[in-house]
Amino acid sequence: MEDVLYTVKEVSLLIKTNVGYVYNLIRKGYLPALNLGSLKVRRTSLLNFLEKYDGKDLSDLNNIKDLEIFGKDVIDKGIL
Repeated sequence: MEDVLYTVKEVSLLIKTNVGYVYNLIRKGYLPALNLGSLKVRRTSLLNFLEKYDGKDLSDLNNIKDLEIFGKDVIDKGIL
């Protein structure tokens, strides 16, 4: 049977980031969680989060923007 709930640590391992970052996602309301003695994230909530923010730069949670893999100057110069 597939897990329905993940701990914050499990979420951090799944999305390859640190626990503090996951707590920030939860605290700022980007990733819904449940408090069942400790915070848990539903599998569907995690999948919805990943779908919603696909293609976004979440390195600064106060300034989420579209992801730029290559700098604008590289694209403007026609290098890519």
